[in-house]
Amino acid sequence: MGKDCEHFSEEKDVSPNTSGCEECEKEKTPWVAIRMCLTCGHVGCCDSSVGRHATNHFKETGHPVMVALPTKSWRWCYVHEGYY
Repeated sequence: MGKDCEHFSEEKDVSPNTSGCEECEKEKTPWVAIRMCLTCGHVGCCDSSVGRHATNHFKETGHPVMVALPTKSWRWCYVHEGYY
């Protein structure tokens, strides 16, 4: 996968909308780790968290790529289910 995925080239220069998972903050629930959508800056919790809000954001919007926060050490394409 990796660099050949066309979704990685569609990324914009975005900043996180919040410092933590947007939905978990509203629901007052904990998260394990957070991810940021590279299309719109939505911050959601990972799939190890109860809410799985990053994945839910993809399912609702179709925004394909997210990045791990705070390190931005890797990215994930939901469409091709691969890392970069």
